[in-house]
Amino acid sequence: MGNGGMGEEASTQVQVRFTTKLPPPLKVAARSVAVPSNLTRMGLSEIVNHILSVGDSDHQPQPFDFLVDGELVRMPLEQFLLAKGISAEKVLEIEYIKAVIPRKQDDPCPHDDWVSAVDGSNKRFILTGCYDGCARIWQDGLSTHVLEGHSDAITSVSIINKKDMESSSIIYVGTASKDRTLRFWKVDADEPSKNLKKVEPFTVLNGHTSAVQSISSEPSGDMLWAAKEADVEDESVSLKKRKSDSDALHEKSQLEGSAISTLNGHTQCVASVVWTERQTLYSASWDHSIRRWDVSTGENTWNMVCGKALNCLDIGGEGSALVAAGGSDPVLRIWDPRRPGNIAPVYQFSSHTSWITSCKWHPKSWLHLVSTSYDGKVMLWDLRTAWPLAVINSHSDKVLCADWWRDDSVVTGGADSKLFISSGISVS
Repeated sequence: MGNGGMGEEASTQVQVRFTTKLPPPLKVAARSVAVPSNLTRMGLSEIVNHILSVGDSDHQPQPFDFLVDGELVRMPLEQFLLAKGISAEKVLEIEYIKAVIPRKQDDPCPHDDWVSAVDGSNKRFILTGCYDGCARIWQDGLSTHVLEGHSDAITSVSIINKKDMESSSIIYVGTASKDRTLRFWKVDADEPSKNLKKVEPFTVLNGHTSAVQSISSEPSGDMLWAAKEADVEDESVSLKKRKSDSDALHEKSQLEGSAISTLNGHTQCVASVVWTERQTLYSASWDHSIRRWDVSTGENTWNMVCGKALNCLDIGGEGSALVAAGGSDPVLRIWDPRRPGNIAPVYQFSSHTSWITSCKWHPKSWLHLVSTSYDGKVMLWDLRTAWPLAVINSHSDKVLCADWWRDDSVVTGGADSKLFISSGISVS
């Protein structure tokens, strides 16, 4: 058996007591056992599975992760205890949790060009943007709708009416492109169709003087922010229905849009924007800075310079207040703006080997996030350890975008012109 397995002889042993918050079928008896001190989490997982199988003959072995004093064990147990200054003379309490790793890899969804943007916020389908200028809706591995109209690569996609999308089959979609336009689409995602349905935009917003790099919808779905080179522009999007009776639901909704505000301050391309609250917007730029804006006043309320051109940004974590960003080096950095006077990252993850292209917090866990990189890898992270929980190697080229889908899946797109779905990820 490989290093750290149960079959590996060890010169010393450690008394441990396994605990868990998992339900009874996965709960072991609260008693101490002696284990070899050189076990890794793989060996510890074998022991827990063995104990569980003794009490339940139908138990199916599964991978676990292990926590000591709230920190994930990512090295041999004896090394971990030494590094943390924990005595091996007394009983060590180890909490085990389900490992956060993909348990299933679906067949890829092929595109005609690079997959540059993805939105997994709707549990019924996945929205992608492609370098062929088209956005697509995917259900059960098939493209059901293609949104045609852009004359250049799509850079960003967003489902606008997120607050009522679970109860309504009508979805409003915003797309940004290198063709300097924003386009808006109305899609009936539940409309039955045996053939691929082509959808045309019902509104095109011109006026940008350069490629539109990123869009983010306000939580209520009433407005959309668009980021382009050197500034951020606010696109006001108001949905108006002519009537409220049932017949009116079949009439075409009218969308009127115009730029009502511009936030100036960045000196180079604004690569990413995230609208977190009605009056709060974050932006990341190639000028090495992340800024927080007061939407009502246009004032820059927080400014952080990290020394690297930034490609991606997301807000989440504890209190939905942590700022994760990546850019022109292999380091994923996380800041806490609530700490006044402290501009140093509170977390740094350095396992990628090339530029980071996207990062996304899990929608229901303040501990977990995903990142992608030009190195072709997708990495799952937990704030309780500096090592990735899992490395997904499904893509054969640069990975350009990622999002969470249905809470237990990661959807990613890349320069190999494929959308991959990695599912069965247990995040508690």
